[in-house]
Amino acid sequence: MTGIDSQYDCVVLGGGPAGATVATLVARAGWKTLLVERDRMPRFHVGESLMPETYWVFERLGVLEQLKVSPYSKKVGVQFVSSSGKESAPFFFRSHDARECSQTWHVDRAEFDKMLWDNAAASGANCHDNTRAMDVLFEGEQAKGVRLQTAGAEGNEVSAKVVVDATGKQAILGSKLGVRRVDPYLRKAAIWGHYRGGHRDEQGGGVKTVILQTSQNKSWFWYIPQANDLVSVGVVGDNDYLLKGRGAPAEVFRQELKECERLTRWLSEAQLANELHVEKEFSYSTERSAGDGWVLVGDAWGFIDPVYSSGVYFALKSAELAADCIVESLNAGDTSAANLGRWVPDFSQRSGLIRKLVNAFYSGDFRVGKFIAEYPQHREELVDLLIGRIFDGCRGKIFDDLDPWLNARANAEDGES
Repeated sequence: MTGIDSQYDCVVLGGGPAGATVATLVARAGWKTLLVERDRMPRFHVGESLMPETYWVFERLGVLEQLKVSPYSKKVGVQFVSSSGKESAPFFFRSHDARECSQTWHVDRAEFDKMLWDNAAASGANCHDNTRAMDVLFEGEQAKGVRLQTAGAEGNEVSAKVVVDATGKQAILGSKLGVRRVDPYLRKAAIWGHYRGGHRDEQGGGVKTVILQTSQNKSWFWYIPQANDLVSVGVVGDNDYLLKGRGAPAEVFRQELKECERLTRWLSEAQLANELHVEKEFSYSTERSAGDGWVLVGDAWGFIDPVYSSGVYFALKSAELAADCIVESLNAGDTSAANLGRWVPDFSQRSGLIRKLVNAFYSGDFRVGKFIAEYPQHREELVDLLIGRIFDGCRGKIFDDLDPWLNARANAEDGES
């Protein structure tokens, strides 16, 4: 690793999956690239369950073989448990598509992110952790560089033709420009941690992500078996419901766990392996995702919800698409908003399919198994959505029936009340 120069073609802020992906692809194209991360790598992060469609980005980055031989748990499907305790039939990805790409992993994010960081460095990016982005510098509407600060040193200015904000929820550039918008319908919070010794079901040749609704249907739990006998367990509910006037997060977690009988059994012999963590107000979007000399990717672009594990996939995919536009823009000598943001409209439209599925989940009565039993013709597309296969022609036909089905169930409940 060399020192930080005063000028780069591309400066990427944030060393998570999105930032590392952009830096890797832009550096490989021959452009001088700087990647900075405020924390020291590796660092702790939430978001361990991947979507299978990450396969293709991993293949392009050249890390697929590392993942294949890693100790990470193989994720082979998704299962839902309703508020009444009724299990859906598991959605096994390889029953839908027998190819290798229909399997993915539950990762340790500290190790996983460090792998992608190291890959960026090996691809030619100048990578510096423990380096804080203090500001993005502009001349008029054009981003011209950044002000950085490393531990124990004064800040220094670095010029760049393109600045990429991949700083996640911090969203340094999105916050500076005031373009981030919290989703008013998804004001959720999560309390989560890791258990050792929990229930483990390896039917299907691997493990599943399990989504369990609590008995009052006011919250839901994720259950993500990982390597080394660990399982990630988190409860998600409305921010006010979980975090206001109910005491410490550990007490709230315990109360919600009592509302999920199956999960209580699964954790009956397990021990909490570390402290519980809290995340809140994590569903947001940006009204503008690119400008002259700048672009937002990953969680700086937006985050929908953890329920379908789309976060890392959207980080990787948005970064891949943005990197291609950055390289084309640098080759053309035109880093205008139109060029740098050419990927955004289609990406927003396609990721909107997952947003619609999230909204269906929170509609109050989306019993996945029941819907598929009544509309079996949509099973294939539902599994495509759970896989993340939305960029190759997925039409979203499922919502032609799902939306009125949910409305009819809601109206029937209103009539009974």
